[in-house]
Amino acid sequence: MLSGAAASMLPVEARYAEGGVRVAYSCRHSDDTLMYFNQSRPLDMKKGQSRHSLKTFSSSGHSGVRLNNEDLVNNKLLIDCGEDQDCVLGGIVALGKFDALHIGHRELAMHASKAGTPFLLSFVGMAEVLGWTYRPPIVAHCDRKRVLSSWAPYCRNVVPLEYQVEFSKVRSLSPRQFVERLSKDLRIKGVVAGENYRFGYKASGDAAELVKLCEEFDLSAFIVRSVMDTAKRSHNGVSAAINSSDKGQVSSSRVRHALAMGDMEYVSELLGRKHRLVLMVNQHCLHEKKNIVLPNSCMLNMPPAEGLYENCDLVNGGYLGPCRVIIDSDTIIIEMKDENSLSLNPIQEVRQLGIEFG
Repeated sequence: MLSGAAASMLPVEARYAEGGVRVAYSCRHSDDTLMYFNQSRPLDMKKGQSRHSLKTFSSSGHSGVRLNNEDLVNNKLLIDCGEDQDCVLGGIVALGKFDALHIGHRELAMHASKAGTPFLLSFVGMAEVLGWTYRPPIVAHCDRKRVLSSWAPYCRNVVPLEYQVEFSKVRSLSPRQFVERLSKDLRIKGVVAGENYRFGYKASGDAAELVKLCEEFDLSAFIVRSVMDTAKRSHNGVSAAINSSDKGQVSSSRVRHALAMGDMEYVSELLGRKHRLVLMVNQHCLHEKKNIVLPNSCMLNMPPAEGLYENCDLVNGGYLGPCRVIIDSDTIIIEMKDENSLSLNPIQEVRQLGIEFG
């Protein structure tokens, strides 16, 4: 067993546990020794499990959630939780932006499930606060619950629930203040984050500081090594660093780059599933025999590059059939391989369609 002083002098890499997870100590004894958090300890998650995590979004892809005056006065941390803010009570929360819900994000949820009931704590509204140009989400907001449900086999048959934090509420918090709010306001048991995670005002805190602060507030901290992009695609330039934080790890930026190149096989490798483009069906949708034509304004998330895509599938909650898709600057044309596949599912009666790219 290590004393607090001895543990703090170890290099960060030396405190990685088996499987690439570093565990922060959670219980300090009077003789200043530290005990490992018992991952088999049962957690009371009845309240957290019963909550619903999704919100409504407009067809433009922006969040439909609006903070009311009471939220602002009470300065509640979670914008999609109740008055008691008990949605993640006693849980293990994975921290991040979770735009793409890619295999690296899934890895965080998987490690959270090993220590308790997993939750995702996403930060929203960053583009508006920081003045970034709006970009459509990689995963349509109305489709996130389906994707998270598919993670259950990786998370001990538990579907991770997702809750959101308005970025403007935490932007000015120091790293210590942020962890304090997780501990005292949300009353969680621990956190999971990637090794490159930054937090606090001007991203001043890193993973090592997160571990230290969690120890101070009697929380468990699990730092997970990045899932690396082993595909090493070079024919489209993706293998090169695509931003200042890119070190070859799977990231939402890589997913966006691969989508922009139209490399759907690569996108599937990064996501761990087929990319689904969700379309809002409206009066501008044209349906004739086996063809469906929609304007690009119907898209609820990021499409691949313009071009022809074979081996696609059309869904609307159920499976409609195989198709090929043509995307241009104005429209999306869906050509069903079997013209009878739409006969029993009039498009006029469908509110949304999904295209899965093979």
